[in-house]
Amino acid sequence: MSRPVLIFLLLLPLALHAQQGKSPAYLLEIPESIRTILIAETESSTLYKFVAGENGLRLQAESYMSVGQNGVGKQRAWDRRTPLGVYFINEQLDTTSLHEKYGPTAFPLDYPNIWDRINRRSGDGIWLHGVTPNGGRRPPLDTDGCIALPNEELMALEQDLIPLVTPVLIARQIDWAGAEQVAALRDELRRALDAWVTGYESGDLHQYLSLYADDFSYRGMNRDEWAAFRTQSITKAPPQSVELSDVLLLADPEYAGLYLARFGQAIVYEDRTVATVKRLYWRRTDDGRLVIVAEDNG
Repeated sequence: MSRPVLIFLLLLPLALHAQQGKSPAYLLEIPESIRTILIAETESSTLYKFVAGENGLRLQAESYMSVGQNGVGKQRAWDRRTPLGVYFINEQLDTTSLHEKYGPTAFPLDYPNIWDRINRRSGDGIWLHGVTPNGGRRPPLDTDGCIALPNEELMALEQDLIPLVTPVLIARQIDWAGAEQVAALRDELRRALDAWVTGYESGDLHQYLSLYADDFSYRGMNRDEWAAFRTQSITKAPPQSVELSDVLLLADPEYAGLYLARFGQAIVYEDRTVATVKRLYWRRTDDGRLVIVAEDNG
């Protein structure tokens, strides 16, 4: 008899926010290619499934979950903490040959991402997985850092979790925002992204490079070294056009003023087209500008 009451208590605050025209403050722009977004709220031990569609964003389901034995805020390998931030499902694993504690299937997340590595966070093997058969619920703090769901609730999600597509945001507590606030931030990020594309496409290196933070680094190069490398490569092979698709804009649930733009990028040269999936991490400066602090593919 306790389960229906629990569901009601968990969903009531969300229903009140929805009635007030609010949505999770992190979901700024969702492309048509992404239908399911998961938000793990660690303080309530609840995983929420939001669905994006023609009528906007709506809460479709929720599940109890367990996280790391030592809570959240992962910093290093084997600290038994669950990371906080924006992640994506990498793949689906066949768990039949693994320990039964992982349940019927598992979905590894892409921890550590480039933002984690810049912040010197280590470790790996953060999964969304099930529990021992007939094991029921694990305690709220009970994993090595993974997110563990009751098996039947994990399997109910299975068909909607798409590797390299489905985002999983892990937050202490969900922040909410009105439609106008979300739209204003989305438009601001879109303008910054448009300026990045325009500078790159036109060969305006001053505009392009001005969008990168002073502390930006890339694959062992500091900003000055990277700027020299990019100047040389763009000058040597200027693109004819830079085309974006499937733009996803998310606010980070842990760092205020940090945003992720993830999109398909097609760079058209005279003799070829190079297509990749790009990630740009934007941070708001003290004077209110948005600058790029990290860049990665995938």
